[in-house]
Amino acid sequence: MKLRNMNALKSAIVDTYTMATWPWRARFRQVHARVGMAPVMVLFYHRVADRDVTPWTITCDDFRRHLDYLQAKFEIVSLAEGQRRIAMRFNTDPCVAITFDDGYGDNSEFAIPELNARQMPATYFVTLGNVLSGEPFAHDAKLGISARPNSVAELREMIAGGNIEIGGHTRTHADIGSLHDPARIQDEVIDATRELEQLIDQPIRYFAFPFGLPANLNDAAINLLRQNGILAFCSAYGGYNFPGDDPYHIQRIHGDSELSRLRNWLTIDPRKVAGVPRYQPRYTRLPESSGEQA
Repeated sequence: MKLRNMNALKSAIVDTYTMATWPWRARFRQVHARVGMAPVMVLFYHRVADRDVTPWTITCDDFRRHLDYLQAKFEIVSLAEGQRRIAMRFNTDPCVAITFDDGYGDNSEFAIPELNARQMPATYFVTLGNVLSGEPFAHDAKLGISARPNSVAELREMIAGGNIEIGGHTRTHADIGSLHDPARIQDEVIDATRELEQLIDQPIRYFAFPFGLPANLNDAAINLLRQNGILAFCSAYGGYNFPGDDPYHIQRIHGDSELSRLRNWLTIDPRKVAGVPRYQPRYTRLPESSGEQA
């Protein structure tokens, strides 16, 4: 009860701030839409479930409320369409793309069927090692939680539904930013992604870095992704994507379980427009045969 009251108080504070800054938000959106500079916003979730709720879990009811809000207020696009609008340097309406990280089996019970029922696309980033072993993710095991990962059959079923695209998320959910051994980076980022492609019998076009903060990104890994034909990578530290930004780096916003925080982000928080510095990779020149166009 005490935690619930605290969350209600935090939500009320966020809502008050959102309303107090509403004139600025409305004007910002109006001006940016008029000149084709409306943002492309990308959300990331992990697990949708009502049991063993963790900081990276959202309940089924809360997720349903998120989707209701998103459908009512925004155009929902695929990650590929969002990237296209960034690269085209023109977007007249704020849009939202949905992604998931890790690959939790619970998502096949509610989240994925709910997205399919609403015909809402999503990109689903999967950690290969857990799918193959069936073992819980290390961050869950530390809490004594045994939430299972997806099976290969579930991933194939997602693809068959027509709305879900599978993406790479390393072999072991490693912090790629801390790695310096080229062979280990190659295995986590490229080899694991290629093995996942073979398991699901579908090309993988996108990759998301585990943890996703600037310290967890790695320019050597990013350049490997480019050399191997991956179309873009995703971070996870917040931030908006505006037309004309680097289309190879897609910034994402956490799908917080509190709808008030989601509304605050998606109606354009003035503090976050200026206060979230974009990570700028140091790209190396690509071989002419690579075919990478971002």
